[in-house]
Amino acid sequence: MMTMRVLALADVESRFLWDFFEKSKLEGIDLIISAGDLNPHYLSFLCTYAKCPVLYVHGNHDGGYDENPPEGCDCIEDDIFVYKGYRILGLGGSMQYNFGPYQYSEKEMAKRVRKVKKKIKKYGGFDILVSHSPARHLNDCEDIPHMGFECFNELLEKYKPKCFIHGHVHKNYGRDFKREDTFNGVRVFNAYERVIIDL
Repeated sequence: MMTMRVLALADVESRFLWDFFEKSKLEGIDLIISAGDLNPHYLSFLCTYAKCPVLYVHGNHDGGYDENPPEGCDCIEDDIFVYKGYRILGLGGSMQYNFGPYQYSEKEMAKRVRKVKKKIKKYGGFDILVSHSPARHLNDCEDIPHMGFECFNELLEKYKPKCFIHGHVHKNYGRDFKREDTFNGVRVFNAYERVIIDL
């Protein structure tokens, strides 16, 4: 498996990449991953200039994607996308709090996880988990909208991927914001705005 540089994004469009864009800012990037809640035009814009795939999962504010999905990008919801030997699993959405789009109870998300396990078995596991919400007690919050999913913890414990990328918890929510963490040896990244990950 070769080394790979990932540009992970979530929740707020980076002015560095959109308002003050230069092609050189995407040089050396092997893959772009959106962890949700981004303007579809922003992802389409990046896809136009990137020399790599742009993958995404849905955030809890991405209802507009149904009619206006990001052009040229690949949705990896409930699926495994393989790129340069890396197996990337996508499970978007947040905890259910007002019955909006892409919101799930713990039970509903656990059902999605059970369904995707056939694909996980087919591919012999996965290397990167991409979600919008964090895992429970791992960079999440105690309010229901920003609470993480326990079934994500179970996925990380069982399959031990190289990394877990999420969004949903914004930098301005408090001083406990963590850009990077670890969980049982798994590197965990909050992709709020943007972060570069070397694998």
